[in-house]
Amino acid sequence: MKEKLLDLLACPSCGGDILLAYAGKYEEKEIIEAVLTCRKCDREYKVVRGVPRFAALDKIEQDKAETAENFGWQWTHFTQTDKKYAEQFLGWLQPVKEEFFAGKIVLEGGCGKGRHTSLAANWGAKEVVGIDLSAAVETAFQATKDLPNVHIVQADIYKLPFKKVFDYAFSVGVLHHTPDPKKSFVSLASKVKKGGAISAWIYGAENNEWITNYVSPMREKFTSRLSQPTLYQLSKLPTFGVFLATKLIYKPANALAKPLADKLFYNDYLYYISRFGWREQHN
Repeated sequence: MKEKLLDLLACPSCGGDILLAYAGKYEEKEIIEAVLTCRKCDREYKVVRGVPRFAALDKIEQDKAETAENFGWQWTHFTQTDKKYAEQFLGWLQPVKEEFFAGKIVLEGGCGKGRHTSLAANWGAKEVVGIDLSAAVETAFQATKDLPNVHIVQADIYKLPFKKVFDYAFSVGVLHHTPDPKKSFVSLASKVKKGGAISAWIYGAENNEWITNYVSPMREKFTSRLSQPTLYQLSKLPTFGVFLATKLIYKPANALAKPLADKLFYNDYLYYISRFGWREQHN
C-alpha cells in the first residue's frame, strides 16, 4: 500500500477518515504490513502483503464469497498478459479512449489480476485504485506494485472504503457475477464525484438464450460443485474444440470468404477470439 492511498480511503462502516495506526514492514515505497484505523469509529483494518483488507471471505454472504473464491482462483492461475488486451479493453469501454484517462483519479470495480488497472495507469491516470473481493488482489498487487499511481484494495463492492473523489469508475465483465448487479453499479457510481463518469460492460442477453437455457443449468447443478483444479482440467476439452474452430474455421473463413463467414454460428465473437492463443482462450 502506498501511503498516499490514505487520501482516498474512508471507513466502509461509518465513512470516517482512515489513518495509518502502525506500519510494520516496508518495501521501498510500499507498506507491506500495517494496521489502519478509522478516526471516527476506531475500527481497525489490516494491510497484509501490501494490500489493505476491508473485507474477508469468512465474513461475507456465502454467494459473494463463493463467486470471489472462484474468480480468485482463476486470476491467480491465469496471469499471462497480451498486447491485444489494450485494444480489447477500449472496445469494452467505447467511446472512451486512452487519452480520457490522463490526469484522472480512477476506480476499477473488480480488478482481477490487475490487467486493466495497469493499462489505465500507463495511459496517464493520476491515480488508479483497483478493488476486488477475491484472492486475486495478491496477483494484482504483484503485477502493479512498481507503478507509482496504482493501488490495490480488497473490498466488497457493496461497501466500498472510499471517499467520493473519483473522476471516473469502470467495471468490465464483473457486475453480472454479483448477487445484485444493480446494487453493485449504484455503489460504484456513488464514489464518482459530480461531473465524473462511469462505464460498465456486462454480457448481453441478446442471442444468448442457448446459454441461459442449457449452459447455465449445467453450471449451476454440476460444474459449480466441482473443485477448481478439477474444473480447470475438464475445461480443456471444450476449450480445445473452440480453439481448433477459431483457428481452422473462423479465422480463415473471415479472411477468405467474409459473406460465408457471416453465416457461421457466433461468427463475430469466435472470429474475434481467434487472435488469442491457447491460454487466453482457456482463460
